[in-house]
Amino acid sequence: MPGVPGRQVPAAPQPPWLPSVPGLTALLSAAPAASAVAVGLHRHGQRALLVHGTTAHVRHGGVPADEATRFEIGSLTKTFTALLLAEQAARGELDLRDPLARHLPPTTRLPPGGAAITLAHLATHTSGLPRLPPGLMRTAVPRLFTNPYAAFSTADTLHALSRTRLRSRPGTRVHYSNFGVGLLGHALCAAAGTRDYASLLNARILRPLGLHDTDCGGATPLGAPSDGTPPDDAHPAGATHAIGYWNDRPRPPFHIPGMPAAGAVRSSVRDLLTFTEALLDPSHPASGHAVVPLRAALADTVRPRLALRRGTQQTALIWNIRPRRDGSRLYHHSGGTRGCTAFAGFDPRRQVAVVALANCAPGPGNHLIQQAYDTLVGLGAQEEASA
Repeated sequence: MPGVPGRQVPAAPQPPWLPSVPGLTALLSAAPAASAVAVGLHRHGQRALLVHGTTAHVRHGGVPADEATRFEIGSLTKTFTALLLAEQAARGELDLRDPLARHLPPTTRLPPGGAAITLAHLATHTSGLPRLPPGLMRTAVPRLFTNPYAAFSTADTLHALSRTRLRSRPGTRVHYSNFGVGLLGHALCAAAGTRDYASLLNARILRPLGLHDTDCGGATPLGAPSDGTPPDDAHPAGATHAIGYWNDRPRPPFHIPGMPAAGAVRSSVRDLLTFTEALLDPSHPASGHAVVPLRAALADTVRPRLALRRGTQQTALIWNIRPRRDGSRLYHHSGGTRGCTAFAGFDPRRQVAVVALANCAPGPGNHLIQQAYDTLVGLGAQEEASA
């Protein structure tokens, strides 16, 4: 396959509908700068996993990638945070209408108007908070092309709140905000009585859903000291990690210690498809071992919350929704780091899903996200035609 060296690794016997999936060939070659591309598809209650290439370019010592190879998923982390929020609401630990300030340290200073920010505002990008916290660029500049968030700690994130000017009154406009979801993660930890987002996510979401290849690297517990040095990575047994690339140069592992809820998760194609299948249908076997609060949270996470652009777009908790003319809805979200690109999407009415991962940064020549979305649309149309 052009741009992706190595052989295809068959994850399992493939379903008979796989060869006819619209746009699949284009999707597998949509990120030519990547050394590895992994695609997962769900249809008819069956799944297909395709992995091409090696964990790094051959000159950098890569080994064959497989269905357990972990990629940085960037902002797709936010969809895990959304499910964690819904799970804690189902437990009664918090309410989506809770003010953010209720779940932050009492010494945290809010910006003017910030007392009105709720957890729901953070999860729907309607908090009025800017995309990035004030002060981040000062620490990011020396690492702008490698690890821009690495020196920004939890303390920096909380302190930045007092220096923030809201872009709009909470609840009135949508402004995508890494800062907001980063703060949401800290609020969730406080509500659960822990300082460690990674451990909370593992206990409440990853283990119950059987996501054994997924972890949250680069997270610093709330209140822990941080000198900007990324912590050592813990690798699940048997998992390989895809080295990220930007402009054909290998990137160090991405770290976002001050806002892990916004971008710290790394996952494999099989885990990401399992996660998506659980959201696609909470009664699916993927969620069969989930405890009752989590099963309720799966359904609540995808409930439409806002209508945007005269109803042509909607949003759930974090997930973007594109309504279709026939009344169905496409859920989708993407993510990117300095070295990886990720996409996940699903259509509950047609029971189809697509996930895609590549170990190169978003940018010119990388069409993975658009092609994955187009494949999802095509797979749904194919399913509707065959119904």
